[in-house]
Amino acid sequence: MMTEETKPQSYDPEMESILQEMLERDEDMTARAVARVHPRVKAASSITRNPDRSALLASYQKKQEEYRDWRKRLAKRSRDSTAMDMAEKDIRIKELEQQVEILTASHVAMLRAVGELGGFAKWAQFFESYKEVRDNLAKLGAMPDAEVFQIR
Repeated sequence: MMTEETKPQSYDPEMESILQEMLERDEDMTARAVARVHPRVKAASSITRNPDRSALLASYQKKQEEYRDWRKRLAKRSRDSTAMDMAEKDIRIKELEQQVEILTASHVAMLRAVGELGGFAKWAQFFESYKEVRDNLAKLGAMPDAEVFQIR
């Protein structure tokens, strides 16, 4: 599902809702199948020729493929084995989330310290060509939100 930061201007909530329902029912997702039930889109080409709609469809098709792969793997395993693996993965996810929180707090503190010493401009210059990295840091909340002033 898209977040507010990743929604394109031509975001189509009806299409995302349709794709989510198709995913939950495990229906094959094609542009034609979506167009059949979409209230405003009447042709599959309206999806395939629109880059945002096409990307949304592709992302849901990828999710569906991953879910189907998981389902195949689960069918071959015992319930106890699957439950144990899921519990281990839940624990690992919690550990990773905690690590992200620690790293985020540490990163914010480091940037504030660098900013207070007048080096934030140098840090920003270093990451100038890494816009995606800076954007991801901002999404994680790892960028200070205070205004930074250079001390002379």
